Amino acid sequence: MQNDTSNYSPWLHRLARLTAGATFLLIVIGGVVTSTDSGLAVPDWPTTFGYNMFLYPLSEMVGGILYEHSHRLMGSLVGLLTVGLFVFILAKDSRKWLKWIGLVALIAVIVQGVLGGLRVTQINRNFAIVHACLAQAFFALLCGMAWFTSRDWWQNKIRPPTRRGEVTSPALRRLSLITTCLIYVQLIFGAILRHTGSRLDMHLLFAFLVALHIFLLARRILATNDAAQRIAPSSALLLLGLLAVQLMLGTGAFFAKLTTLGETFAGALTVTITTAHVAVGALMLVSSFVLTLKIYRFTDASVPADVPTSGDLVTE
Repeated sequence: MQNDTSNYSPWLHRLARLTAGATFLLIVIGGVVTSTDSGLAVPDWPTTFGYNMFLYPLSEMVGGILYEHSHRLMGSLVGLLTVGLFVFILAKDSRKWLKWIGLVALIAVIVQGVLGGLRVTQINRNFAIVHACLAQAFFALLCGMAWFTSRDWWQNKIRPPTRRGEVTSPALRRLSLITTCLIYVQLIFGAILRHTGSRLDMHLLFAFLVALHIFLLARRILATNDAAQRIAPSSALLLLGLLAVQLMLGTGAFFAKLTTLGETFAGALTVTITTAHVAVGALMLVSSFVLTLKIYRFTDASVPADVPTSGDLVTE
């Protein structure tokens, strides 16, 4: 196993984690904005009722204005952190491919801010849907960058097999990648459903596909001799736990928003359930994405599982 931490920068990793954490909080606030239908509480952009965004009186931030303006301020903070992260990567990291990823993140956060503004000025829900979908992809990208800058990335590269059958097959790699893609498509249909009230059928279909693939992925990792079993069993268990919570939240959101039973729910309860549903969906996406990165990073699928390894030759 290769072990090289000479290029590891703890402050770069901390900044990447901070930026990812701030983005998750931004997604949560965005979920509150959508759940309370506060997206147009502030009718102008980039100003706020004619004020400079950063000079708007705190005393005026009440109700929907509080949610929407807080979302804007948090988005600005994420933008600044992303700029700082990109500059830090240019200064502290020698990997050209990571510099390109940092540039992609910078462009994405700019586009995301413009989409949020167009949602207000054009009063178009399509911008809101794209805005929500890009937010999830941006969050996953930042979590990937946090992983790329971690000590674990530098310490552990491809782990050579020590026993027959410990080589991860290409099938596991494909399964992890497909699972991540299905979760993202599920989030897209979730955004469509939240903003338009349509495509419940596709949302439910992909919920089933996501659940099925997560079970298959976790079973493969936890119950085989694949090298992945030594890599991320905790990540697989986390993904299963998030799935269980998400299914419960999805059921609650269905009854709260799409049935007459929801009329008996307190408003705060409905907002909490629907917002948590968005937040846990985001955590599922990044958990699956980082797990996929670990599988690709820590395993070598180029050697067939039935080829004798050095350990086999010694015992034989």
